[in-house]
Amino acid sequence: MTAQPRAAARIFVYVFIFLDSLSFGIMLPVFPKLVESFTDGDTGEAALIMGLFTTVWAFLQFAFSPMVGLLSDRFGRRPLLLISTVGLSLNYALTALATSLAWLFVARVISGITAASFTTAGAYIADITPPERRAAAWGKVGAAWGLGFIIGPGVGGVLGGVDLRLPFWIAMGMALAATAFGWSVMPESLPPEKRAQFSWLKANPFGSLTLIKRHRELGGLSAVNVLVQTANHSLPAIFVFYAGYRYQWDSTWVGYALTVVGICVIVIQGGLAKVLVKWIGERATMMTGLSVGALGFFGIASAPTGALLFAALPFLQAMSLFGPTSFAQMTRLVEPHEQGQLQGAQNAIMGLTGLFAPAMFSWVFSMGIADGANLPGGAFALAGALLALAVPLGAVVTQTRRP
Repeated sequence: MTAQPRAAARIFVYVFIFLDSLSFGIMLPVFPKLVESFTDGDTGEAALIMGLFTTVWAFLQFAFSPMVGLLSDRFGRRPLLLISTVGLSLNYALTALATSLAWLFVARVISGITAASFTTAGAYIADITPPERRAAAWGKVGAAWGLGFIIGPGVGGVLGGVDLRLPFWIAMGMALAATAFGWSVMPESLPPEKRAQFSWLKANPFGSLTLIKRHRELGGLSAVNVLVQTANHSLPAIFVFYAGYRYQWDSTWVGYALTVVGICVIVIQGGLAKVLVKWIGERATMMTGLSVGALGFFGIASAPTGALLFAALPFLQAMSLFGPTSFAQMTRLVEPHEQGQLQGAQNAIMGLTGLFAPAMFSWVFSMGIADGANLPGGAFALAGALLALAVPLGAVVTQTRRP
């Protein structure tokens, strides 16, 4: 693929990720409220159910992401991206039609199996981008995702104020738009001569993780990713419930907050990441993101007012510097035909942490609002502690790399 088609392909995948994140962002402020509507408004019970749903979703991601990564190494990135968005469309439709928690559960199962666009998109970017430019390219992927978050949650929050189910129909439309876009204009990034044979041994989630054992730094960065992903699970698990309980926010205000998150992500990954990498290097940029992100979690945990929570969000989102800088370092440690397997393994880590993290944070939050506890921010303080622990670990495992 020559320079001009590569540039066009990057634009295609950025637009694809934007449409995907837009559909996800639209439903994010209202899904917990929809769950809560089936519990007669019991916030504690709804938080525990959300923890269960998220755990099941993460288990399916853990089980299927390595297979998706290897299938993309074998058959190409484009068909797997299209399958992912079709699955998301079906998930949103079933959610919009749900009449019980069991129905919602089925929708989450479908989403967990098929939601692998970031795994395949990461491999797509690795295919078409020189190693020295991958941190910046992944930053732009994060910016495309953040742009969807700028628009999606605000729209979802407003639509949810009209009808809790309306945002899911809109999200379905956006996912179908991503499918149509990918089908019509997105080129394949992995030529046939660079494809690998499919292996069932590597396709199982634990088999896929053997790849990260090859190199000390690769395994170490993956361990840091475990801490980052564990902390990150606190946000989808309890943020909506936390904001509603502590600040009496409805879905509209949650949508505004998530829009701020999207703005922060697009600023950080779309521009700041590239500047920092050029100025202080990938390693120092990664460490900065982890440190400032930990402060953001502690800020959210202790914010007595909604205004102060808004002030903490930019600090929290500094942790989004970890993704592009760590992945750029990891991709240089594997072969071109293993990029899909690498992305699948890292996504499996997200799924593995999701087996316990959402339930853990939901339980901590539920205990924090129990009679007499008065510790609603305890779960976010725990997330901040995990991210703080990632700082020295990241420094140790990358100490042979300069800067």
